[in-house]
Amino acid sequence: MIAAGGGAGIVIVVYLVVIVFEIAALWRVFTKAGHPGWAAIIPLYNTYILLKIANRPGWWLILFFIPLVNIIFAIIVFYDVAKAFGHGAGFTVGLILLSFIFIPILGFGSSQYRGSTAFSGGW
Repeated sequence: MIAAGGGAGIVIVVYLVVIVFEIAALWRVFTKAGHPGWAAIIPLYNTYILLKIANRPGWWLILFFIPLVNIIFAIIVFYDVAKAFGHGAGFTVGLILLSFIFIPILGFGSSQYRGSTAFSGGW
């Protein structure tokens, strides 16, 4: 019984380390885009900031509460965030499927925020 409890403790510690790392990565993404980093730890507000980084209107936050519609709009936002940092559709697929890897790439990597100038049409 004690061994099982110790294993659970290790899993919890690893989980907390991953969460802190992901928050730090999102914090860096926000600061690169000129927004306050602390927004990464505020639920819903962090989504609002992602919308601003993606150059989308803030009222889109409401659309994230509608089942199935939220998936479509999340894909659009991930695409726009990737474009805002100078990446393409392949990076968007990474953000959608492996965001726990691709958000740190945006935050800690060499990607620079290009803002709305990165948009040359699209959605």
